[in-house]
Amino acid sequence: MLTTLLALLVLSAVAVYFMTPEERERLARAALVLLGHAVRAIGERSPSGDPFDVFLRTRTGWPVVTLTIIGLNTFIFIVMLVGGGAVDDVTTLIAWGGNFAPRTTGGEWWRLVTSMFVHGGVLHLLATVAALVPLGFILERALGPFAFATLYLASGILAGVVSLWTMPPMGVGIGASGAIFGIYGVLLASIAWILVTPLPARVPFITVKRLGAAAAVFLLYNLFTDRLDAASEMAGLCTGMAGGLIVARGVARERPAVPRAAVAMAATLLIAIASAVPLRGIVDVRPEIARIAAAEERTSGAYDEAVEKFRRRRLNAAGLVVLIDQTILPELQALRARLRELRDGVPPEQQAQVAAAEKYFALREKSWRRRAEGLLKSRTEMLREAELAERAALEALRRMQAFNEG
Repeated sequence: MLTTLLALLVLSAVAVYFMTPEERERLARAALVLLGHAVRAIGERSPSGDPFDVFLRTRTGWPVVTLTIIGLNTFIFIVMLVGGGAVDDVTTLIAWGGNFAPRTTGGEWWRLVTSMFVHGGVLHLLATVAALVPLGFILERALGPFAFATLYLASGILAGVVSLWTMPPMGVGIGASGAIFGIYGVLLASIAWILVTPLPARVPFITVKRLGAAAAVFLLYNLFTDRLDAASEMAGLCTGMAGGLIVARGVARERPAVPRAAVAMAATLLIAIASAVPLRGIVDVRPEIARIAAAEERTSGAYDEAVEKFRRRRLNAAGLVVLIDQTILPELQALRARLRELRDGVPPEQQAQVAAAEKYFALREKSWRRRAEGLLKSRTEMLREAELAERAALEALRRMQAFNEG
């Protein structure tokens, strides 16, 4: 059964990949309708006489938080799917709230939360939902919505912070793996407390099978992908276990008190803040490289226009020199100073870009200065030197742009 399900998931993902934008939009609308039917079906479940189900229903009627998380994950993915751009493209993932170190540590700390609701493919989303449905429907009803929500978010946030330390600085962290590992940690902690004080009702074997099957799908997906690194997943698991030991104490007798969940969340946030503060200042130089390329195109275009005026005798050589000295060189120097201010936060994989940029600035400044000097002194050899320096500078610029595209 599990093999058949996985095969169907793979075929579904391939089918979506080859769909046109219009077909994807129709699929998204149909999926929303089906999701609505599924939610109503859950709400209309028939009363069960099973003692464990009765135990859960007396604690919490509806698993509102679990349904909300599933709905948000599905809705965001569908909007990403029909909104243009590949859902697994780095730019798209960052735009939708992925955990991207230069942006997260630059003040956008909310990405530690939003990244939990961003998925890079159909299988990624389905693996999350497959794990969350049986696990959330049991734990949320046993612990209560507030405790479940706080432990889910706490695990995901701390996993996100750990990923900032362990993932490449230019990597993008997405998905709920850290949070779901945390919920598995809560489950383990709850089982430990149940061993001390048994539940008033026996857990049905079919429930254990569903949890095991969901865990297998989720773990297999994480083993064969690199959506989140192992350190982050372990951080989520440990956070969930620690929080679960605090929150789930006495779960067999009563629903955990809200203050205990609040304390667990506060402690997690303090640890997350203490771990994240040293990471501040990581930068992404790619926007700076794009700004340099745009400035090169703009200043070269302005100089070419001035040269055309010079040829028509509407501008003299002194006017060209003024343009170089008062407009082009100051802008070039400002860009160079701006890049140097960022150097301390540049990750190792972008150091080659910074080195190419420094070479570009040195050669381009030399080319403009030699051109200005050649124009003032009417020295042809100086203008030739300026042209050679310009060619070398533009080659360095091309290398920078190649790094950006790679």
